[in-house]
Amino acid sequence: MADGSSSTVMSAAEKYADRMKRLKELHLKRNEARQLNHQEVVEEDKRNKLPANWEARKRKAEWILDDVEQRQKAAEKGEDYDRVKLLHIEAAEAERLERKKKKKNPDNGFADYEQATIRQYNRLVKNIKPDMGQYSKQQQQLGDAFYGGRNTILHGLHKDTKDGVDRMVSDLEKQISKREKYSRRRMHNDDADIDYINERNMKFNEKLERFYGQHTTEIKQNLERGTAV
Repeated sequence: MADGSSSTVMSAAEKYADRMKRLKELHLKRNEARQLNHQEVVEEDKRNKLPANWEARKRKAEWILDDVEQRQKAAEKGEDYDRVKLLHIEAAEAERLERKKKKKNPDNGFADYEQATIRQYNRLVKNIKPDMGQYSKQQQQLGDAFYGGRNTILHGLHKDTKDGVDRMVSDLEKQISKREKYSRRRMHNDDADIDYINERNMKFNEKLERFYGQHTTEIKQNLERGTAV
């Protein structure tokens, strides 16, 4: 009887220990799930605060970095990067890019001041040679703030280097020097007939002459001779 009672007592103790063990594991899993859920809420809130096109901008930045790296590797090997890249593009995609390239005209003439400003900006950007090492360093230091979300305070995040400031000053001086070579005002011709009362009227008369001059030459000559009917 004593042995049977002892066996029964040990079995109950083991069952209790097993229940406590499982209860402890459930508590640990619940805490782990709570932490993961909290992290997910924080990440979702962070994503909601980012600009709508943040993912596209990030993918574009990563593509540019990869493209620059591949171009540098091709240059070190003495290869033409554009030709090497075309080897990995399907024929249909290559034809689409070629059609797009043919349609693209960087200068369609003056349309309005906004378009002229955009073309000037694109020309200036093409001449920029970014420091990709510094770019990657800042990207690692600033993290998500590097891309400038809606709630990011940009002031104080980026510090301009002396070389960057010198390049900007040099570029501005080149632009000023180039503009000084041109003048929009036309030189006055003393031998030309005076048939205008001011500069605006002169330009208007020039337009009339350009479009209707061949049809009104005889009338104008008659008026000058005083023989017009």
